[in-house]
Amino acid sequence: MKLILRTFNLKLKHPFTISRESHTIQPSLIVELQSGGYSGFGEATSNPYYKITVDSMMANLEKIIPFIESVTDETPEVFWQKANQLLQHDMFALCALDIAYNDLYAQQQGKKLYELWGYSTDKNPMTDYTIGIDSIEKMVSKMKELPWPIYKIKLGTQEDIAIVTELRKHTDAIFRIDANCGWTVEETLNNAVELKKLGVEFLEQPLKADNWEGHKVLFRNSVLPVIADESCIIEEDVAKCYNHFHGVNVKLVKCGGLTPARRMISQARKLGMKTMVGCMTESTVGISAIAHLLPELDFVDMDGGLLLAEDIATGITLHDGKIQYSELNGTGVTLIS
Repeated sequence: MKLILRTFNLKLKHPFTISRESHTIQPSLIVELQSGGYSGFGEATSNPYYKITVDSMMANLEKIIPFIESVTDETPEVFWQKANQLLQHDMFALCALDIAYNDLYAQQQGKKLYELWGYSTDKNPMTDYTIGIDSIEKMVSKMKELPWPIYKIKLGTQEDIAIVTELRKHTDAIFRIDANCGWTVEETLNNAVELKKLGVEFLEQPLKADNWEGHKVLFRNSVLPVIADESCIIEEDVAKCYNHFHGVNVKLVKCGGLTPARRMISQARKLGMKTMVGCMTESTVGISAIAHLLPELDFVDMDGGLLLAEDIATGITLHDGKIQYSELNGTGVTLIS
């Protein structure tokens, strides 16, 4: 099996701002695994919050090329266990490698990935579309630019309620709120009351990741459900989030790929928690991988490709919140040359 690494600077349609950062370019690493005439593709984007760069991911993957080249016909689960031992310090790199291997393996079996897993796609949830923090006027403009049935609105400003109040005047769409650790307990409880009146479905990670006492207060007292994101990174975190959050948002890059994400989703469902998968402004390479998890999810945020000025791949497509799979096997991805 041969490893090929490619780097891209994904240009965004608009500056993307959340409570702690803003950017116009999203660096991304694409992993290609070649074997037997097939190519599997995976992706992970850089992230300053988690101190991950494209260069660091590439360096860590290049160190394990002998292992990668020695792989023959392991299942994705066995492959992940072996790769995890070598990349425990870099879940983002492991994610890109794991997605590529899942894609390759499913192609070799002649199936789409969700078919290989035995999933039915009859009741897939729709994806939201994210509106980053900006002036109220520009946030309204972004929303009008792409009419959508569900919007995820980034908050964490001094005028959060005013923002949502104004946005609500222009659409009947479902709203979801993501404060990215930007609120206090008191702010969250108060905001939840007002936001519920404005048709908000749930709140995502309002408090800092390690504020477990605060999370418990919100779990017991918030009038809106609260979904963990920054507090739910790896598999062990699902159990920690139980009775502190109403659901978990699993990010492939944070947990190490599709293989552990499936286990996290399964564990959350067994605990009676809502399940969600989110993206990290990936191209259609990463977004297409997320799409195969949809049958196991209550909510999904897979709008990364929609946020880009220009995509680098074809795969799944999104229309009015609904996902259409590629005709190709695996994750269905082809890089645009």
